[in-house]
Amino acid sequence: MSRLEDLNIRLMVEGPAVSIYVRDNCIAAVGGAHRNNQGSTGMMTDQGLAYLVWRDGQPYLAAKAGETPATQEQVKAIHRFSEDLKIALST
Repeated sequence: MSRLEDLNIRLMVEGPAVSIYVRDNCIAAVGGAHRNNQGSTGMMTDQGLAYLVWRDGQPYLAAKAGETPATQEQVKAIHRFSEDLKIALST
């Protein structure tokens, strides 16, 4: 079993420049010839794809439709997914 499978991360799209990885409602784009350029991790919400941003020390999920406060669970899920994906792609 691969590291991605061990961490419950799925490769959704693999393209020549960018690949898309998902776990639960977290999503990340990874680019570069050796898949070593991990972009921002986002989360699928009712408003579409949202990215974690910080305003005055508070976390928000920013989507095209606007920003909503992020819960601590959402912040933890995004950070955990980013770290797990980084580890899985490191070899």
